[in-house]
Amino acid sequence: MHDYISGSGRGCVLAPSQGSVPALALTPAPGAGRARRCPDSSPPSQPPPRRCLQMLSFFWLRCLLKMVKENIVVPEEILSFCCNGLQGSTSLLRAREPGEQEEVPGAMASPSPARNPTEVQMSQLVLPCHTNHRGELSIGQLLKWIDTAACLSAERHAGCPCVTASMDDIYFEHTISVGQVVNIKAKVNRAFNSSMEVGIQVSYEDLCSGKHCSICKAYATFVACGPSGSKVKLKPLTPQTEEEKIEHSIAAERRRMRLVHKDTLKDLLTRSPRETELETRDGSAAVPAEKTRVESVELVLPPHANHQGNTFGGQIMAWMENVATIAASRLCHAHPTLRAIEMFHFRGPSQVGDRLVLKAIVNNAFKNSMEVGVCAEAYGQEMSVGRRHINSAFMTFVVLDQEGRPRTLPMVAPEPGDGERRYREASARKKIRLDRKYLVSCKQTEVPLSVPWDQSNKVYLSYNNVSALKMLVAKANWVLAREKEKVRMYTLEEDKFLSFRIEMSVHIAASRAFSLLSDLRRRHEWDSHYASAVLVQQVDNDDMIYHVVSQTLSHENKPQDFVILASRRKPCSKGDPYVVAFRSVTLPTHPASAGFTRGETLCSGFCIWPESEETSKVAYYNQATPGYLNYVTTNVAGLSSNFCATFEACEKFLLKNKEDLIVRLQDL
Repeated sequence: MHDYISGSGRGCVLAPSQGSVPALALTPAPGAGRARRCPDSSPPSQPPPRRCLQMLSFFWLRCLLKMVKENIVVPEEILSFCCNGLQGSTSLLRAREPGEQEEVPGAMASPSPARNPTEVQMSQLVLPCHTNHRGELSIGQLLKWIDTAACLSAERHAGCPCVTASMDDIYFEHTISVGQVVNIKAKVNRAFNSSMEVGIQVSYEDLCSGKHCSICKAYATFVACGPSGSKVKLKPLTPQTEEEKIEHSIAAERRRMRLVHKDTLKDLLTRSPRETELETRDGSAAVPAEKTRVESVELVLPPHANHQGNTFGGQIMAWMENVATIAASRLCHAHPTLRAIEMFHFRGPSQVGDRLVLKAIVNNAFKNSMEVGVCAEAYGQEMSVGRRHINSAFMTFVVLDQEGRPRTLPMVAPEPGDGERRYREASARKKIRLDRKYLVSCKQTEVPLSVPWDQSNKVYLSYNNVSALKMLVAKANWVLAREKEKVRMYTLEEDKFLSFRIEMSVHIAASRAFSLLSDLRRRHEWDSHYASAVLVQQVDNDDMIYHVVSQTLSHENKPQDFVILASRRKPCSKGDPYVVAFRSVTLPTHPASAGFTRGETLCSGFCIWPESEETSKVAYYNQATPGYLNYVTTNVAGLSSNFCATFEACEKFLLKNKEDLIVRLQDL
């Protein structure tokens, strides 16, 4: 078969040997015999999207093949349209350039900037099958969704299967009703050696009113697993936005807090009196704790497990929440509401075919809340090896009246022996939980300047001290106020605070500068505002409490004094700075005296970055409070040389003492 194209002007004739008439209304071209012409068949003036263009091009191509058989004159516009469309369709087969986004047609196109590659978003419509008797979303179901989203985020970064290792405290602020949408956003905050922290934000959306409300914020730790179950070394994560840099920096502090959580509880129990709360109250109406005991068994089936056959952590948490709710209901004879879940760790995996035994009992009942302890154990079909401890968790419940206010709960009479131990531990955990929520979960501006220091909250005060400084360091909108030789001064105005930063490069190893600047007893050698600093208490190797006397006079014409907690941190990984953070605390042994005006500092300290083996960048930060503004305003408004002179004196101090034998011993 011989095909050819002939003709001139707007019309072209395609003449094959034989064929059938295409299913189009075509008119003959002048002098073309049976040839017919498309009268007004030019393509639209606005070019369609690429995929639509492909479909139209292939449609016209089929028409052309039929038109060839009928000797039909085809306009040149249609020929050009088909050729261009086919050329565009073949160009789709080329490889996309790095960073080039695939074109998405229609309403699916998104002009938003690229987001964190580990970020996972999940939206779930709450159906009746997800709710309890009140038509509210079951916390167990929510925990499954949270764990799934967090696991997917962790696996995006690791590139391999991940398992849940632990979950930090979760405080549930609101309940969610049928018909509302749960929105979950999870992304990796920081990757350590083989574990990573995933931050999870949960909110709900009312589709009728358009209202959005926060439900909870959680932090989960996941471990990457290799083919044989061995741990996998993770690649580091580079934060991009200011928020990501803050979370990345503070993740190291949260990790440190998790590692010492158990020791904190033991220390508090050792220092607390042996007498229990029950001995100080009328226990005649107390409910025996044994009456609240619950035991249930679950068979792990394939839908409960991941692609490796290990039970989902969220599924285990959902089963634990179920038995804990039953135990709480047996105490109050009402339907309780879960308000918080204590930090917990998974001690080992369970697989498909395992039997999970879940036990729950009310450990202690306070005035308006109760703690329920839950334990999960696994065993095989024959129980030949015995039960394996999978997880233990502590959940806090309240009972709400019709107006949403917590009801008064009956007391619990603990069992002798282990029951009394759990009773005392529940009281200690409540103290720790309130400290942690007060100092860790709230916003920085909501924390009072001078928090009372004691053994129970020392870990969380240290966390708050260091994390506040790291948050200040990560701010992006610093403005250069003055530069004099090597010293640069920046300011930051935010909310009701005025912060400043002074930095310079010093020819000294970062570790030695860290040792010298973290000892406030030597601060008066270079800072003229310090008269003296006395070490009051050595909390541990990283935290010290000082009583500082300043030469700056207050408006009462008295010298100021401070009680300051100094927290030191060495780098957690490459690229992290050495950190020395300061904040005010109160001590019963050092109350305010008549001879001084008690001053307070919310956030200040040093960050030291190694630039080379013998050079480092030293930066000092201070978030000025109203009592400190008189000193700050003079320097910032007038750009006086006081700041620069003080920091130049700091440089001379570092250079003079960098070969100090004591500093070398501290480095060792």
